[in-house]
Amino acid sequence: MSRAHYLPAFSRLGSYDRTDLDRLAWGKKRERKLFEYWAHEASLLPYDFHRLLRWRMAQADRGEAGWSGMRVFAIERRPEAMTVLDRIRIGGPMAAADFEAHKGQSGWWEWSDTKRALEWLFWAGHITTATRRGGFERVYDLAERVIPADVLAQPTPFAGDAHRALIERAAAAHGIATSGELRDYFRLSPDEARPAIQALAEEGILIPVDVPGWRHAWLHHAASRPRKIEARALLAPFDPLIWERDRTERLFGFHYRIEIYVPADKRRFGYYVLPFLLDEQIVARVDLKADRRASRLIVQSIHFQPDAPDHAGVALEAELGDMAVWLGLDGWSNATG
Repeated sequence: MSRAHYLPAFSRLGSYDRTDLDRLAWGKKRERKLFEYWAHEASLLPYDFHRLLRWRMAQADRGEAGWSGMRVFAIERRPEAMTVLDRIRIGGPMAAADFEAHKGQSGWWEWSDTKRALEWLFWAGHITTATRRGGFERVYDLAERVIPADVLAQPTPFAGDAHRALIERAAAAHGIATSGELRDYFRLSPDEARPAIQALAEEGILIPVDVPGWRHAWLHHAASRPRKIEARALLAPFDPLIWERDRTERLFGFHYRIEIYVPADKRRFGYYVLPFLLDEQIVARVDLKADRRASRLIVQSIHFQPDAPDHAGVALEAELGDMAVWLGLDGWSNATG
């Protein structure tokens, strides 16, 4: 298939040139418009979010944010992390594999101390992603050598002001959402989100609404309410539209769980299953794999929802054709022929 961060843009834009996104994220400094940091997960963000997330970087720098295995590098093992930082400062961009102490380590569950130190430096804003090696491995560099000086020079807002701005961004992205969904979009704590939501409600930016089955629902004041929605998109498992699984179930009546980590014999729908959105419904689950050698997009399984409309199959075939072209493949085929 394709790396997950390319797919949400395809679902909204269609067959765009992925090198354009690469240039915005990893290109020359003057071409870049995005940086990588922790939003709801590791995300590519426009530069105007940098100042809004510095409070999180400061928390990490104090050892108050990030995974427990990294936090020790904020205090007890800070000198070790600073040594790693100095290696990058002197030697230039480096990946974890470039450090001798990391040799022989592989995989998510085998992080070395060097990798943990690098990830703490990343959380704390000392370094950022300069590029991705092989499309996956982070290559780190000093933040000031990657992010433009005018972005770094923007004034840092008070944490509470940043929280309000992030909640408003979350509300604008959702249109309508519960308090919990607004909070989770940028992974704020309840104590951080609660006063922000209250302040935005007092300003009229968030409007309380009653939605059956929803607790503490809010409507963004500028949310549009189209009479009809026309859409056709295959959604990555981590797409923001379906990221919050409870919300997905409430909006679409669609119970979705990713089965990548489920043993093959226990999977219900497949390994890398993309929900298929058609107009206002999620109508199918499609397990896809790109066979580069054969230049085919392989459909390993399709499961339509019981209430899928009659034209769902034709619409899905068209979307699969578009995706195959976007991936540079000659076409698509069912695994069963």
